[in-house]
Amino acid sequence: MLFNSKGSVGLAQRDLIIVCIGLMLFVVIPAIVLTFVFAWKYRAGNLRARYTPDWAHSTRIELVVWGMPLVIIAVLATIVWKSTHELDPYKPLNAGGEPINVEVIAADWKWIFVYPDLGIATVNELVFPERRQLAFSITSNSTMNTFFIPQLGGQVYAMAGMRTRLHLLANEQGTFRGMSGNFSGPGFSDMHFAARATSEKDFERWVNQVRISPLTLDYGTFQKIARPSQGDGVLHFAQVQPGLFKKVIDQFADSGKHGPQAEAAAPGIVTANKE
Repeated sequence: MLFNSKGSVGLAQRDLIIVCIGLMLFVVIPAIVLTFVFAWKYRAGNLRARYTPDWAHSTRIELVVWGMPLVIIAVLATIVWKSTHELDPYKPLNAGGEPINVEVIAADWKWIFVYPDLGIATVNELVFPERRQLAFSITSNSTMNTFFIPQLGGQVYAMAGMRTRLHLLANEQGTFRGMSGNFSGPGFSDMHFAARATSEKDFERWVNQVRISPLTLDYGTFQKIARPSQGDGVLHFAQVQPGLFKKVIDQFADSGKHGPQAEAAAPGIVTANKE
């Protein structure tokens, strides 16, 4: 899926992987070829091979053996330094239009998506317009996970008591597999979701459909949904308690005021929101 990218970030990451592999092959391929060449040329049955038992040093060989890797390392370091800053997941993308803000909560074993600007939420379904920037804020309600949509790019940790960020964009419409890339217990294999890029009209239609749901996502409902379960389906919530995402983060710094998840947190943990 990484090589079938459908987003600007995914394409940039794919190209970076290809360039790095290509540069490293400048060392790997000659080394493999020379292994067979030397084995054939200096075999016991080749009486024409020159026998030099006292040979100990060659400046030309040393220059090749050390020079080529050093050049490749320097080139790779420059490329990685540049791409690391360009592909910083916290850095907004150069895309037109207002971004779609989505608050992502990893639970056992499901994904909860809150659209704070729209006042709606879903479980195991992420829908957004194509060519619109997605600005994710990501946390976990328990075990560490990683939020990952391979065809769009990026893989960012979801950690309890912390908020991480990620910016993505889909270049075309389609349904992409979303998953956790970090093992988190017996329900890990079912912890996936559908990420659907639609047209603007279809997205508006989907939002209106979610808003007719009879369900409301407040903190009490969230605690029930977040309990460990496997193979959960899609849920829609027409209303969301304001500040729910922050409350999920703050539970790990409130000395157990908000239930058993907070009581299990290690003492001294603090909220670390990177702005």
